[in-house]
Amino acid sequence: MTHERRWLATLALAANMVCASAAEPLRMTLQQLFATAEAHNASIQSHATAITEAEQGIAAARAAWRPDVEATASVSYLGNVAIWDRPLKNKFTATTPHFGNNFALMARQTVYSGGAITSGIRLARLGREMAATEAEENRQRVRFLLTGHYLQLHNLRNQEEVFNQNIALTETLIRQTRQRRDQGVALDNDITRHELQLENLRLGRTRVQDAQRIISHQLTTALGLDSTVTILPQDDFSTALCPQEGEDAWQVRATDNSTGLQKAALGTRMAEQKVQLERAERLPKIALVAEDHFDGPVTFEIPTLDKNINYWYVGVGVSYNFSSLWKNNRRLQQARTAVQRSRQQQREAAEGVENAVQAAYTDYLTSFTELTTREKSVELAAQNYRIIQNRYDNGLALITDMVDAANVKLDAELALVSARINVIYNYYQLRYISNTL
Repeated sequence: MTHERRWLATLALAANMVCASAAEPLRMTLQQLFATAEAHNASIQSHATAITEAEQGIAAARAAWRPDVEATASVSYLGNVAIWDRPLKNKFTATTPHFGNNFALMARQTVYSGGAITSGIRLARLGREMAATEAEENRQRVRFLLTGHYLQLHNLRNQEEVFNQNIALTETLIRQTRQRRDQGVALDNDITRHELQLENLRLGRTRVQDAQRIISHQLTTALGLDSTVTILPQDDFSTALCPQEGEDAWQVRATDNSTGLQKAALGTRMAEQKVQLERAERLPKIALVAEDHFDGPVTFEIPTLDKNINYWYVGVGVSYNFSSLWKNNRRLQQARTAVQRSRQQQREAAEGVENAVQAAYTDYLTSFTELTTREKSVELAAQNYRIIQNRYDNGLALITDMVDAANVKLDAELALVSARINVIYNYYQLRYISNTL
């Protein structure tokens, strides 16, 4: 942890000191990319805030068990009392104290809510679990996105090295062809064809370099870094690090860790709790109650008494909403249907994960076959190039044969670079699907 903090501090310092005109490349490993994303990626931070919000929801649901305490106070002006005999004869007016005061203190503690409060707390806890699961799902998605960019950047750098080697080789051929021309055994056209090949190689290298800048910019954006920072991959990936485990092992891993399955299971549990909430509406509510009143004057006496009266009581209150018997049926039926739908979605999610693992594992095995084929192709292309070059040096092959052999060799080497990265990409794709990235 200390090492990661020190590295992040160094990264922040480097990001602040670079300038657009001359930015120093920043070498990073894949794990350093992940650590930087944890600290700066906007999507990851947003989901972390969602977890905090869900935790506050749990505290709010628990607060329903706390007592309700209410106090009311008022002052009023009371008019005189008028009294008539029936029917409205012999009016009598009694003088009434004009100042009135009322104060009441009421407390209520729920002891049984039919399961509504308990279900609300459980639902809030499930909401927190859902927020954490979604945060992990988003973290895996961000990491896989970064991995794809990182591997693509690594692939482009390897392609650049291939172009550099072929450019150097072509420049050597141009020098040798000029010497042969001076000896009278080569034509200016031969040099022109090699120079044309050289320009095409330089153009290919430029395109690869431009693609690197694009991917590097996308990485810095995802990491929340300054766009002037240039990222260079530091990991030395090797296909030997990608184990060829059986599909069953990946299926078990995905079943145990898949956030999609976890979300589906949580959705079912949340739907079940909503059924409990609807059932609670049809049960009585019991609470301990206590009230204290201090009122004046005493108006239930004639004439009115200019005095204050204080009375209080404690007891048990029971309430029951009879209308829930005919109003709540539809909502309860809807909640039960939601549970059934959630269970169906859970089975569908399991099938989706199984299919995704099978497809990804098949692609993973295919990538090893492709790698073997590309390695053999490079070997054959290099052998063909040496043969054509030897024949060309002895005047037994045309310059077009030489250029074709060089192009075949270049294509084979570029394909091999991509095949190696493809093996690693498919391995990380399996880890992403199994939620172990």
